Amino acid sequence: MSKVDINIDGINISVEEGTTILEATKELNIDIPTLCYHPDQTIKGSCRVCVVDIENQVNLSAACCTPVWAGIKIRTNTKKAREARKLVLDLILADHNQECLSCVRNGNCELQDLCMELNIRDTKIEKINHKLPIDDSNPSIVRDESKCIKCGRCITACHDVQGVGAIYNVDRGSHMRISTPPGKKLNEIPCVYCGQCINVCPVGAIYENNDIQKVWNALDDESKHVVVQIAPAIRVSLGEEFGEEPGSIVTGKIVSFFNRVGFDKVFDTNFTADLTIIEEGHEFLHRLNNGGKLPMFTSCSPGWVRYVEYFYPELLENVSSCKSPQQMFGALVKSYYAQKNNIDPKDIVVVSIMPCTAKKAEAVREEMNDSGYQDVDIVLTTRELGQMIKESRIMIKELPEEEFDNPLGISTGAAAIFGATGGVMEAALRTVYEVVTGEELSNIDFVSLRGIDGCKEATVKVGDLDVNVAVANGLENARKILDMVKEGKADYHFIEIMCCPGGCIGGGGQPILGTNEIKEKRIKAIYDIDSMSKLRKSHENPVVKALYEEFLKEPLGEKSHKLLHTHYSPKS
Repeated sequence: MSKVDINIDGINISVEEGTTILEATKELNIDIPTLCYHPDQTIKGSCRVCVVDIENQVNLSAACCTPVWAGIKIRTNTKKAREARKLVLDLILADHNQECLSCVRNGNCELQDLCMELNIRDTKIEKINHKLPIDDSNPSIVRDESKCIKCGRCITACHDVQGVGAIYNVDRGSHMRISTPPGKKLNEIPCVYCGQCINVCPVGAIYENNDIQKVWNALDDESKHVVVQIAPAIRVSLGEEFGEEPGSIVTGKIVSFFNRVGFDKVFDTNFTADLTIIEEGHEFLHRLNNGGKLPMFTSCSPGWVRYVEYFYPELLENVSSCKSPQQMFGALVKSYYAQKNNIDPKDIVVVSIMPCTAKKAEAVREEMNDSGYQDVDIVLTTRELGQMIKESRIMIKELPEEEFDNPLGISTGAAAIFGATGGVMEAALRTVYEVVTGEELSNIDFVSLRGIDGCKEATVKVGDLDVNVAVANGLENARKILDMVKEGKADYHFIEIMCCPGGCIGGGGQPILGTNEIKEKRIKAIYDIDSMSKLRKSHENPVVKALYEEFLKEPLGEKSHKLLHTHYSPKS
């Protein structure tokens, strides 16, 4: 593509033809305010906060959606542009619930930041905002419509990225709002609780159900034995809540914090990620060798499970019966761990720290109680953990690195990569190959399955069979593969589907903003943890081996089926 010469604020610059004004100003380190714009979404051009002056034009132009042309002269900081931006913010504030102090996004709100930057303390326009009912009807996501600024980011995430369509524009003109179908709450529609809407919302109109106080209450109850598990994605993202670079590995400091505030044991979800690979790998081989339903889909992502229950119930037989690592962990703690330590399971509280809002809903599913008790009692997101640490006043940056407790704190590098899209498949292939062939895999890095591309595939020689595998990144990409499976056009044996773009590192409970650039840094850190691990294959985990010898006896055995497997039902 050819380049064009343009002028921005008196500075001459050459940019690619078709570049937007917003993109061009970034090359000069000029920061134009935006609200509806998101770097990973299609351009909307609806909020008009990013308006600029163009020479010889009467009207201002939105920088995010106006492409440059040869000879264009742009001024970004004229009085006219500044006043227009302030007017737009005045109009937004007039219809916005301004209870900032009590807002979940206080201090991390794009609207609040813009008002500070543009020196707006209050709106001069008559306030028309009305208190609207808060929808907290489900375990995962809360909607506060009175704080919605109608930027449309959540709609793009729900429709274009996830292909779910749970929320959309209702009514027109000044009455337009973003909502669920009329008269319906989130728990009454096919919302998968992925939380991708939360991650792109610039304000506090959508957020997760806050369960921090439940954890404090459990820790204060001396009759309870409280254990915590930490998902792999947490250790490469929590640092962002405290000013660390994305991808900073803070595993040991998290463990240290949990020890400080009084958890009885600090365990690692990676342990049951290794266990999941053993169970899921053997289930795949059983299907392969006994005419079972293929292709087999992974079942670690609860948002994906809800999606298939609602939109593709005819493919439920293809979904692995394995519980997710979170739920396997809870079931083992209230059976194996309780028995081993002579603790009454009713006195155990299992807390999960997850990057995923859908995990809150998964924990309370009626199927998740095969030990006789609810597998997992409380789920906190990464953001909630960050808030809990701030509440404690403990300076996490200054804490020493500490190790997970035994026995459920030992894991391999294969478990760590569960946090990235493609990681579950890669971990499974490392084990399936060696279980089938009895030979050591010469190269355990399946690089073609890594990265945030929409769909990836590979063929792996396992014994005499060419095993065709695929990885779908996000639900809209999953839909493409699911349609192919339905139509008999997909020649795959095993398919990994992660609900959230990027996998768990891009989960709905992760630090905001989680752009693709930030996700890439988190993913790199996940694979760094893998490459630095002494053990990198799930079947080599010595504690998992001991678990089978002492308790489970064998993969897919009677006890494994009872505690570690489940079933899913159509919800359409």
